[in-house]
Amino acid sequence: IDVKLNTDFFDKKDEYLKSGKRIIFTGMIDQFFEYTLGELEYRSLRFETEIKDVDNYQGNAVVNYTDAETPYTRVIEHKHFEFGKGNKNKTVITHEYPKNWSRGDEPYYPIDNKRNRSLYKEYTELAAKNDDNVVFGGRLGQYRYYNMDQTIMSALRLVK
Repeated sequence: IDVKLNTDFFDKKDEYLKSGKRIIFTGMIDQFFEYTLGELEYRSLRFETEIKDVDNYQGNAVVNYTDAETPYTRVIEHKHFEFGKGNKNKTVITHEYPKNWSRGDEPYYPIDNKRNRSLYKEYTELAAKNDDNVVFGGRLGQYRYYNMDQTIMSALRLVK
């Protein structure tokens, strides 16, 4: 396969679609169809990163916060991904905050509700009537929240 880096699919969408090659599209299905049927809703994220003057801030790479009082959803301590590498007197952490999505923002999570499920179904019907060379996959293409194991299973099913 050809891999193109630093390339916006939509800058050459027509060219790619006319190439006759199979396309695995993992972006937003509503954007693919130029929002013809309306916008699906997404949740985005905002990140705040800081350096702490401690060797170990939380003891783990990721700690999730699910209570309503905590304004962020998780804290990432990056050095734990590298298994203890890094400065012994400092650590880097990132707080992850939920953010409402609007066009131009990075869409991280689909919003699962009746309206969006219905609209997504309309988009899948539109996709079925379109080019057989385009396969929609991933969280955004299939408008579904996936954990990593589910992502792999979905990809394997898609290949079949």
